[in-house]
Amino acid sequence: MTKWFHICFSLFAVWLIVPPSAYAEERGDLLAANPPAAAASPVEIAPRESLPESKKKLSLFKYGRSGLQIGEKDKGRFSAEVNIRSQMRFSSPFRDAPRRESQFGGEGEQDFRFQRARFKVEGHAFTPWIDYKYEHDLVGNRLLDAQMTIGKWESLQFRFGQWKADYSRERMDSSGKQQFADRSIVNRTFTLDRQKGATVLGRLMKGTVGDSRYYVGVFAGNGRGFRTPSGAAKLDHSDGSPLVMARYQWNFLGRDVGHSQSDLEYNEKPAAALAFGAARNRSRYTRFSSSGGGQLDGFEPGQPGQYALRQFMEEATMKYRGLSLQHELHWKSVEDTVTTNMTHMRGAYVQAGYFFHHMLPQIPKQLEVGTRYAMVDPNRGQVNDRQKELAFVVNWFFDGHRDKVTFDTSRFSLAQREESDLKDTQVRLQWDVSF
Repeated sequence: MTKWFHICFSLFAVWLIVPPSAYAEERGDLLAANPPAAAASPVEIAPRESLPESKKKLSLFKYGRSGLQIGEKDKGRFSAEVNIRSQMRFSSPFRDAPRRESQFGGEGEQDFRFQRARFKVEGHAFTPWIDYKYEHDLVGNRLLDAQMTIGKWESLQFRFGQWKADYSRERMDSSGKQQFADRSIVNRTFTLDRQKGATVLGRLMKGTVGDSRYYVGVFAGNGRGFRTPSGAAKLDHSDGSPLVMARYQWNFLGRDVGHSQSDLEYNEKPAAALAFGAARNRSRYTRFSSSGGGQLDGFEPGQPGQYALRQFMEEATMKYRGLSLQHELHWKSVEDTVTTNMTHMRGAYVQAGYFFHHMLPQIPKQLEVGTRYAMVDPNRGQVNDRQKELAFVVNWFFDGHRDKVTFDTSRFSLAQREESDLKDTQVRLQWDVSF
């Protein structure tokens, strides 16, 4: 049965990729190459290179900078772009940013691992304006993205499936297109991460002072995953309150700012955006990550619908002639509906990078340096519990974000009530490559 399934699936894929005209052209070529016996006079066949574009041999597979391409992008009934991305990282003296007192000043831990390894397929199906994306985590063996976007009109599109909720830029930016080895300490507390649901999105007044993007989504609100892992709490779909989010991004200079950090394109004209977002949810969770729903420090595992979340976000970004700037400011409240306790949180970061080759030609153009400052106040009702991060980075781009080496160092601190702040330093070296 499995064998026949694979055969049928292969025939279906070929039918999608090859347009009907290709069969007619192939039949015509065969007739031209093998004329009927009654035809006594020789038949002249034009050289291959002089054939019109429609008569050229159709290439179904090709390999380029963005991976293996199947079919033609934005043409025909089907296309696929297949690639694998890996991140090999060395961290010292600890792997993850410390958040609690017990995590500071411990024994050194030299860590080397595949931080990420992803298999990705994206393209279009049936028509060029229906896009799909599939992404699988090869390290954790879990489904990350499975989404489809209906985009016949740029101003009104529909997306459904599982993907990163379109809320904050730092999380929406791919981990393979970051300026640092990883995101700031702000992300863990305030991201909505991957969710299952549907979104209405679009771009309005393109190229004008009113150029903007909008996103309005409704999600299940229990994070990544379509089924319950063995031994884990059952996914909660019955709390009666879905996750609802909205994001508005104003490209006030008339040029869009893509979700890729560092100004690799060297924008001759400045591109900038100002964005605002809001979200609400009620579930058993107080935070989300690629692992699914979980709890912030200080919160116990919840019951269905126990925690009510409200979030707001402001964001700004700019790219101009090798300079990139990025900033976010977050507010979040968590209400425990069982104990009626309310916790208010705040966080922010600012990040900048520059290719100094554009100022001093003696400096290699592949070299970028950057810095970042981040702060998280996990409970505004308490004093002296703030977490801070000050980081510096050096990037060497062999082939843009597809092949780069990153070295960064971060200084983390945790405020104390009666003593001086706890501090610790981390260094990371990472090779990020896609093929």
